[in-house]
Amino acid sequence: MRALNLPQYPFKIIQEGKKTKIFDAIRRGFFVLTPEEWVRQNLIQFLIEDRAYPKGLIAIEKGLKVNGLPKRFDALVYHQNGNPKLLVECKAPEIQIDQKAFDQIARYNYSLKLPYLLVSNGLQHYCAKVNWQTKEFEFLNDIPHYEEILD
Repeated sequence: MRALNLPQYPFKIIQEGKKTKIFDAIRRGFFVLTPEEWVRQNLIQFLIEDRAYPKGLIAIEKGLKVNGLPKRFDALVYHQNGNPKLLVECKAPEIQIDQKAFDQIARYNYSLKLPYLLVSNGLQHYCAKVNWQTKEFEFLNDIPHYEEILD
């Protein structure tokens, strides 16, 4: 798999027939290693190892409704009190992070109303803080540590 703009981590990777699979420590199973899955696994490891996000407070690929339609988010990080705080959208490295990616995560967040959004293709990472009272957002210079998103 392609090198990403993230630290390297040791992953359990197996070959199952013609499919290469990677172990997901959150979902506790092996999943087909697509380029998007490679980004998701590396980004999740970064959040856990380098930004101190508790593994038990991260949900991967769960469903939600957007305008009545079923959708799936890549990752959602919760506060210890059970409230969601950060929505993560991953793209394959060859997918450019553009307005379409931001529109997608914004649509997902419209019903969730979370204060933090993170979009990454493994090479570029964009994190924004959303102020729902003023309806404004600001891009952050870096991906925040877990303690920083708890305000």
